[in-house]
Amino acid sequence: VQLQASGGGLVQPGGSLRLSCAASGRTPSRYAVGWFRQAPGKEREFVAAFSWSSLGTYYADSVKGRFTISRDNAEMTVYLQMNSLKSEDTAVYYCAVRTGPAYGLGSVSQAGDMDYWGKGTQVTVSS
Repeated sequence: VQLQASGGGLVQPGGSLRLSCAASGRTPSRYAVGWFRQAPGKEREFVAAFSWSSLGTYYADSVKGRFTISRDNAEMTVYLQMNSLKSEDTAVYYCAVRTGPAYGLGSVSQAGDMDYWGKGTQVTVSS
């Protein structure tokens, strides 16, 4: 599985960005796609995920109500719509895939459980 993340950039506080994660190659029939982020000097943290097993969406508390994950099945693309951005959202954002069934937040929120990673895209929120 190859993943390509895009859509990052510089935005002012309160602004919006939409990230895209395009998957190619031999994608499994049941899997989950997650977004993680890593700010300088910090560990990589979970942001949001969608599971094809449960058809559920999952979010970190810090982004609930502001970020929305969605997918385009035909295009094999997952999006992360980010609204009301804050300076603390500044980070490199990565998309990742966990193969096999994934049910519940615990199955998609640990970076160590993801099997494939794309290169990150920088999101900077600053005035």
